[in-house]
Amino acid sequence: MELQLALDLVNIPEAKEVVKEVEDYIDIVEIGTPIIKIEGLKAVKEIKEAFPNLQVLADLKTMDAAAYEVQKASEANADIVTILGVAEDESIKGAVEEARKNGKKILVDLIAVKDIETRAKELDEFGVDYICVHTGYDMQAVGKNSFDDLKTIKRVVKNAKTAVAGGIKLDTLPEVIKAQPDLVIVGGGIAGQEDKKGTAAQMQQMIQQG
Repeated sequence: MELQLALDLVNIPEAKEVVKEVEDYIDIVEIGTPIIKIEGLKAVKEIKEAFPNLQVLADLKTMDAAAYEVQKASEANADIVTILGVAEDESIKGAVEEARKNGKKILVDLIAVKDIETRAKELDEFGVDYICVHTGYDMQAVGKNSFDDLKTIKRVVKNAKTAVAGGIKLDTLPEVIKAQPDLVIVGGGIAGQEDKKGTAAQMQQMIQQG
């Protein structure tokens, strides 16, 4: 089980500061969609240059022109690129093909997918690397989480790794670990805490014990 830190609400210098605090306790650093929209793919490039030992995920949430976007993220040294599960099958297949060419990985984000079980099965057959259940900010605000969805995809996904994102904090982490995802994605649960390093260390310890 790996731990990914999602950074959404910071600029590049702030992102570097946060990662520097917690780099010993995370496996992947995610450059979130808002950062990429504001700063561009140079955010991915700069974080990878600053922290070459960490995997860097570019959260492009691609919907179309997928092969092209994966190519550009690969040029910026992203290790993992995200595409939306609601994208066309051809887009997802194109993303996987381009990622393979460049030695990169694809994470499919199931945010807004209605029939999670069916879509997860289909995506698994396309050869994606990760399938992620994700409760976005707006749904978290009305009390939703992805834990049941994680159990659903765990039942049907045979080849891809499973991931979970959305509102995970220290107190909800044990419930997540019980479902045994391959990747746990935490944003404000680390980045929004006073003691980021201590929180990340505690989470990593719990994940290793789980």
